[in-house]
Amino acid sequence: MLSSVEHLRWGHPGLAAVVEVHPDRPVVLRELSPGPPILPARVAQPLVEVLVPGAGRARASQRLSETAVGCRLRYTGAEQSAEGGWHELRIRMRDEGSALGAELTLRSREGVAAVQSSVRVTNLGEEPVMLLAVTSFAAGFRGRPVSGLDVLYADSQWLGESRWTGRPLGAHLADLGLPGHGQHGKGTFAVTSSGTWSSGRYVPMGGLTDRDTGHTWLWQIEHNGPWRWETGDRLDGAYVALSGPTDHDHQWSELLAPGESFTTVPVSIAVSDDGLEGAAAALTAHRRALLRPHPDRARLPVVFNDYMNTLMGDPTTDKLLPLIDAAASAGAEVFCVDAGWYDDGGDWWDSVGEWQPSQTRFPRGLEEVLARIAGHGMTPGLWVEPEVIGVRSPMADKLPGEAFLQRAGTRVVEHGRYHLDLRHPAAVAHLDQVVDRLVEELGAGYFKLDYNVNPGAGTDRDATSVGAGLLAHNRAHLAWLEGVLERHPHLVLENCGSGAMRMDYAMLSRLQLQSTSDQQDFLRYPPIAVAAPLAVLPEQAANWAYPQPEMTEEEIAFTLCTGILGRLYLSGNLHRMTPEQLALVRDGVRLHQSLRPDLPRAVPCWPLGLPGWDDPWLALGLRTEEGVHLGIWRRPGAADDPSHRATARTVLSFPHLAGRDLRVEIAYPAAAGGWTYAWDPRTAELAVTTALPAPTARILRLRPL
Repeated sequence: MLSSVEHLRWGHPGLAAVVEVHPDRPVVLRELSPGPPILPARVAQPLVEVLVPGAGRARASQRLSETAVGCRLRYTGAEQSAEGGWHELRIRMRDEGSALGAELTLRSREGVAAVQSSVRVTNLGEEPVMLLAVTSFAAGFRGRPVSGLDVLYADSQWLGESRWTGRPLGAHLADLGLPGHGQHGKGTFAVTSSGTWSSGRYVPMGGLTDRDTGHTWLWQIEHNGPWRWETGDRLDGAYVALSGPTDHDHQWSELLAPGESFTTVPVSIAVSDDGLEGAAAALTAHRRALLRPHPDRARLPVVFNDYMNTLMGDPTTDKLLPLIDAAASAGAEVFCVDAGWYDDGGDWWDSVGEWQPSQTRFPRGLEEVLARIAGHGMTPGLWVEPEVIGVRSPMADKLPGEAFLQRAGTRVVEHGRYHLDLRHPAAVAHLDQVVDRLVEELGAGYFKLDYNVNPGAGTDRDATSVGAGLLAHNRAHLAWLEGVLERHPHLVLENCGSGAMRMDYAMLSRLQLQSTSDQQDFLRYPPIAVAAPLAVLPEQAANWAYPQPEMTEEEIAFTLCTGILGRLYLSGNLHRMTPEQLALVRDGVRLHQSLRPDLPRAVPCWPLGLPGWDDPWLALGLRTEEGVHLGIWRRPGAADDPSHRATARTVLSFPHLAGRDLRVEIAYPAAAGGWTYAWDPRTAELAVTTALPAPTARILRLRPL
């Protein structure tokens, strides 16, 4: 038994954690930092929060802070281990009042300033216990008051993904003078997501930065379903609590019989003393460590997809063959036939589910089209939306009712589709048969896995609550994806959900690339592409570039620049272009291909700050040890220089290059003029001037001398 306060130290050269244990108080995280611990001001936020009906909260609120069970949990032991480059800490706790045990697991990759956290709760008593919420991570933020902190979060919606906001946390939480009242606050700034679009309202991320010191936490919730994160004020400073679904937000509860356990969804927290970009670099390294091994990580092939601003879900043999030839000529290495390839009637939305090739669209068979793709050395790909069955689909009657998400015995319908419940073996068997047939009989090597409906809170079939049914389905979905990749280890899977409505690292730790948007306006896409590397690895961020023959050369270059610094995702009517236009596209593809060795080791930076949706100037840098690959866009609205009406100017900041001479080269379009650059090593600022009207964009290469 503990008789006094002890400090449990854990970590490696890239990360330091100090956990404080006390015989009469809950376990707390005293320190989480990228360097030697400094043991800042004492904090008392319990390390694990558990909400149950029979105990509720120790103080009345709607927060995931100061739950009665969380305040009563006491330390019972810990274990540390290291294997395969991963360090692990397990901390065991018990609450005698509820007879619940909790085990917190922290995992961190050697040399990376980030940690993954999850909690397993076990019923150690003799009576069932209902769980209403369990945090995956809860901690005080260095004992710092709300007034000195900035909070970061990102709104997201169809066509307008990853719109980041950084603002003082005090703008959400007023200074209430808590010390004068002797109580913690009751308010909170909470961000939540519901249903199965994990990024349909907000990106499943957030962050806090100490404005004075630059100390930053940047977190992500790794779940393909509902989640919640919150921060708020306590007498001992701000706290952070991260969780999956809860009763309050998502109709989730889980009944634990004696001896049963529940494990939370994993979350990850990156830490830095260098502000947001330092934390983003740490989280980028951590994400790479989480990725499932796959051959695609080394190849990163250029994908051409026939949908965006091109065939728009209406493929036929006659339309596809010239497009395939042109895509191959431009340098594409995968050609994905998008929506419509299974449709005979022209109105396929609510009839999908069998995934058999159309005979009217492809009179000589889809095999002819796929053979043409393979004949150019490209990998054939197909669009599939596997989790839905249209209400008019023959599969709707072939599968049992229990294979679908249900409420009160009725199948859930959303936009003319039923939603499969992947807990049921018949649903899994159907999807396995579809995938195996398309791979083994048609030769598909790439699937765009789309997801265009959100079925809501979940299913009450065989579940304590609708939220518990949905969580079990979410986890079954991940298990199904794992099974597909085990059977077909070279198959490339794209994560798409009406663009990026399901952009989370439950999915992206398993799948190879992420569609970042369905945005069809090439002028509106750049802020999405520039913001994407904060939420997804550069080598996974599939940014559309859709040049068209009616575009000017500057417009073609503009849309190519949007795709080059991510996972280039090409579309457009290339077969109608002039040789000069196609050459400009080909040059952009070649530049992207030359950058591919750098993508899996680059870290993002934002020399103009995180993009605003209407910003006239946008910039994204990918940093390597050798320099910076820089994309810069001027959109309509950029202020003209008053002395030269035709010119516009902006200034970019690169603090890590301060005091160094710099060579600035135009990488794309290499032969174009109209842009000039001036570097000041004292201020570490790059002044960029263009005499070209918007829209115009360039890819630059910055090389320190």
